[in-house]
Amino acid sequence: MIGLVLTAAKLWFYRNWMYAGLVVAAFLLILLPILVADWSLALVATFIQLPAYLIHQVEEHAGDRFRRFINSRVAHAANALTTAAVVVINVPLVWGVDLAALYLARYAALGWGLIAIYLTLVNAIVHIVAAIGLRAYNPGLATAVLVFLPVSIWGIAVMAGTPGVTLIQHAVGLALALIVHVGLAAHVLRRARTLRDAAPAAT
Repeated sequence: MIGLVLTAAKLWFYRNWMYAGLVVAAFLLILLPILVADWSLALVATFIQLPAYLIHQVEEHAGDRFRRFINSRVAHAANALTTAAVVVINVPLVWGVDLAALYLARYAALGWGLIAIYLTLVNAIVHIVAAIGLRAYNPGLATAVLVFLPVSIWGIAVMAGTPGVTLIQHAVGLALALIVHVGLAAHVLRRARTLRDAAPAAT
């Protein structure tokens, strides 16, 4: 019985995690004036990246759009990007990185908020480059342009004017964002290659 309940809960979460994120984003934005009343502008710029990402993920992943797009238009393999991988990448990884960056900015040094800001910027650039390369819309493109670009560019401008923020923190933030995205691309392409190599043996 417990096993059936856990399986049902897992399936529900796999299908609806992005909508749960949208609810969280709405609450974060509603609470924003209270939460950030005594914060520096740099900390606010870090905080805003998470609700921005949660909103973006609805456009990107509702209806399994992104996974199907990647498998059909990029990887050319039916299950190169799995549902489980999408959840792991977006929930513990993306949400976790943004939360870690916020805590680091609050309790270590404000400049570490750049980790979250560059993650948003790099993702926006990836969506835009993909749209140009494929000459087609990709899931998440609209919010990448309308939400990600403004909040990330504003965030970098705020950080650039914040005393104590260093070039090393900019470099680390950019490097981590690139590693996350390159790692995702490498995983999908490697799995696609494995699936294609295994296909002849299965027939």
